[in-house]
Amino acid sequence: MLIVLRHLLSILLLPFLAVVAMPYWLLASFSANDSRWGNDLFIVWPAWIVGAAVTAVGLWLFIWCVSLFARVGRGTLAPWDPTQKLVAVGPYQFVRNPMISGVALLLISEALFWGSYLVGLWACVFITINHIYFVHSEEPGLIKRFGESYRIYQANVPRWVPRVKPWSGQ
Repeated sequence: MLIVLRHLLSILLLPFLAVVAMPYWLLASFSANDSRWGNDLFIVWPAWIVGAAVTAVGLWLFIWCVSLFARVGRGTLAPWDPTQKLVAVGPYQFVRNPMISGVALLLISEALFWGSYLVGLWACVFITINHIYFVHSEEPGLIKRFGESYRIYQANVPRWVPRVKPWSGQ
C-alpha cells in the first residue's frame, strides 16, 4: 500500500501539475488572449483526431514507464524517491527519457486538441526545462548512482530522439 501512495504522490506532484493543472490554469486565466479552434474551421476534426491519438500514445508511454520504475527500478518517477536499479528495458531501450517524452506528447496533444498556442508554448517551456534539468542534474546524478553501467547506457541510447533498433545492453 505504501508503494502505491509513493507513486500516486509523485504522479500528483509532477506530471499531474504539468499536464492537467498548468494547462487548465492557462486555458482558464488567459482565454481571451489564447487561440482556439473555431467550430467552423476545416482543421478542427483532424486536429482532434491527431490530438486524441497523440494522447493515447503519450498516456500509454507514461503508464508503461511508471510501471517499469516500480517493477524493475523499485522506485518512483520523483527525484526524492528515485529508482534503486537502472531501468534500461522496454521504451528505455530506444530513448533515455521516454517518460518525459510521454508527458511532452500529452501536452502537445492538448495544444492540438484545443488549438491553444498557450498550451503549445507551455509544452515548449516544459521540454526546455526538462532538457536543462536532465543535462545538469539528472544525468550527473545517475552517473553517481549507477556508475559505469549508466555511462555505457548513456553512450548507446539517445536522450530524446529514439533509436530505430532497441539497445540490448551489449
